[in-house]
Amino acid sequence: MELLDNPVRAYAWGSRTVIADLLGQEVPSPHPQAELWFGAHPADPSHLMHADGGRISLLDALRADPDGLLGSDRSGRWEATLPFLLKVLAADEPLSLQAHPSIEQARAGCAAEDAAGIDRDAPDRNYRDANHKPELICALTEFHALVGFREPAATVRLLRALDVPELAGHTELLAAQPDADGLRALFTTWITLPQSMLDTLVPALQEGCVRLVGSGGDFQAEARTVLELSERYPGDAGVLAALLLNRVTIRPGEALFLPAGNLHAYLSGAGIELMANSDNVLRGGLTPKHVDVPELLRVLDFGAMPPPVLTGRPDAGWVRYDTPAEEFLLRRWEGADAASVAVPDGGPRILLCTAGAAGVRSGNAELEIKRGASLWLGATDTGVTVQARADDTQLFLASDALERVPWIMGRGRGARS
Repeated sequence: MELLDNPVRAYAWGSRTVIADLLGQEVPSPHPQAELWFGAHPADPSHLMHADGGRISLLDALRADPDGLLGSDRSGRWEATLPFLLKVLAADEPLSLQAHPSIEQARAGCAAEDAAGIDRDAPDRNYRDANHKPELICALTEFHALVGFREPAATVRLLRALDVPELAGHTELLAAQPDADGLRALFTTWITLPQSMLDTLVPALQEGCVRLVGSGGDFQAEARTVLELSERYPGDAGVLAALLLNRVTIRPGEALFLPAGNLHAYLSGAGIELMANSDNVLRGGLTPKHVDVPELLRVLDFGAMPPPVLTGRPDAGWVRYDTPAEEFLLRRWEGADAASVAVPDGGPRILLCTAGAAGVRSGNAELEIKRGASLWLGATDTGVTVQARADDTQLFLASDALERVPWIMGRGRGARS
């Protein structure tokens, strides 16, 4: 049981207040702070803070003693690595339109790019590792996102409400084939348009959105979102693609799960993000970064299904957010002063305090954590209990999901479904 020192990732879309305030630093921060990482990703691992003042990266500690930190059962299962990556995400501006590959696609893509001699840090690299990246986002503040393709008939209604003559032909094409194939055809058409056509269509779309907002009719949030995106990314094909996605708002404590192939873009807000330990991103627009349209089309899932909002389920005092992912499981606990809860045993875990303060006891050892602090709990840290030190204490616990689905423990990693 050791305190963690965690890296802050600075991206242009980040917040100058959320992460700085969480860590008790100067607000506003000198630069946008987008993500606070907790884990052992090779790009930026956390560090274990020893009681004697020493420190070691979590990545190096796992390499030195995978059985001791992960447990002998998990060490083989996860190939001696931490299977999840926990983040605090803080977005003041929209992120890129993006999707993540399946495990099979990631392995094949990474091997192909390695064979082609593309450096893993190259800006035109699609697959920086051989892992998939399903992810869960749990809101800390009101959180806005575009997530998954909208049901085609509803998108036809939106396009007709916008009444943009330049898009009329595209609207009727989807109306004639309101299914996954129709969405694929329309998305492919828009994402591959020459810049000269985008420079005409996007301003026309802006005018349609202004009219729709002024009319007070349906699809107000969708029209306002397109206006915001088009102002930030004029002439970007991603502005058109955003018309095809579900516009979702979740409240604090609510969560969304994004499986492989789900096209999405986080718009604004702060949340706890938990994912498989990967940094594979295939972008589709709303970014100056590398966009590989053929590879994106290969991994996208065009099945139209509204994304379920997860509220969690009670679990021995915690709220637990179940997903199909084996690599991660998120729990949330809120307790008033002196309230206590047991921390579930099993494998590697990271405990993060996002509000208030808490005392954490394991055997005869006890550590105090305040807002912004985090703890590493290894496989041998069993019987851990937490006691709130403030009336507004909030904790998040990240672990793998093997205790939830113990039947998968005997399966090889390559057999994941």
